[in-house]
Amino acid sequence: MAILCRPAIAVPEHVLTLEETLRLARTTHADHPQLALALRLIENTGVRTRHIVRPIEETLAHPGFEERNRIYEAEAKRRVPPVVYRALDQAGLTVRDIDLIVYVSCTGFMMPSLTAWLINTLGFRPETRQLPIAQLGCAAGGAAINRAHDFCRAYPGTNALIVACEFCSLCYQPTDLGVGQLLSNGLFGDAVASAVVRGRGGSGVRLERNGSHLVPDTEDWISYAVRATGFHFQLDKRVPTTMKMLAPALRTLATEHEWDVSGLDFHIVHAGGPRILDDLCHFLDVPPEMFRFSRATLTERGNIASCVVFDALERLFAAGGVPEGARGQIAGFGPGITAEMALGSWVTGERPAVAGQTRGSTHRAGVA
Repeated sequence: MAILCRPAIAVPEHVLTLEETLRLARTTHADHPQLALALRLIENTGVRTRHIVRPIEETLAHPGFEERNRIYEAEAKRRVPPVVYRALDQAGLTVRDIDLIVYVSCTGFMMPSLTAWLINTLGFRPETRQLPIAQLGCAAGGAAINRAHDFCRAYPGTNALIVACEFCSLCYQPTDLGVGQLLSNGLFGDAVASAVVRGRGGSGVRLERNGSHLVPDTEDWISYAVRATGFHFQLDKRVPTTMKMLAPALRTLATEHEWDVSGLDFHIVHAGGPRILDDLCHFLDVPPEMFRFSRATLTERGNIASCVVFDALERLFAAGGVPEGARGQIAGFGPGITAEMALGSWVTGERPAVAGQTRGSTHRAGVA
């Protein structure tokens, strides 16, 4: 079965603390009639630090949609390759071993996708398949894992590379003054993540089953309005309650696999906010410590959209993983309202030797 190997994560160098966020909100929106509520909501997110691709002064000065998208492309091309190389090294593979690249992002737009640039620049084989996913938002991390799993099942022995690139700060809109928008300004952060799903060999999470669930009639709960100034994030106040509707889907997927979701050994889920994790503890009947890695991601990096599940999974690896055969779930939640879910068990096989050419020749082919 396909193995999800250890992810690689990188965050930008510009750090924004909770104290700075609150100060900016107070000064930028001093006359807002619901400022006190917004400040309280931001404090309650549990986010203490975030990382952004541009200094905060530049982030707050909207340069226009065209310039922001130019920044998105330039930053993606600068920051993605090192993360890809690290993910490949951790999986014991090179660019020549990859058969599919799944690229997920909802914070900028490129056509051709960054996948074409990666193939041309990093030395992937020209026949490498491309699967860009742009409109699943935070759920796209889970969707990327599931589509990579499906591919490796359909084509045994193949390998898939996942790349998630989210620069949420480039979607800041100074004219959006709803409480939901102000909350979002204090919640989201930027990150790049990558992981390999190996068709054979490797260590990590052996993917065994995946599924998707859409909550009917919730399309407008999380959405973008695309305007002349770019992507305007819209968040309905009912979003924090969605786990009541999605938790049964998580339980059902486990039951169909003859597992008890309340008895799993690890949980890696999208931490869009603290209420999501608190409600999952309640509805899935699991102790809070089961979500400690997701909560750490939220605290230290904010909501980094599709990168959250990879950051939380990397934290599990960094903590030493879990015993051989331990069972767990991975889930991303996003617009729709959609859940992308996977079940898998831990495999502690030895790290395989790097196949093909060396890092110096193959990994960096075409990169100045």
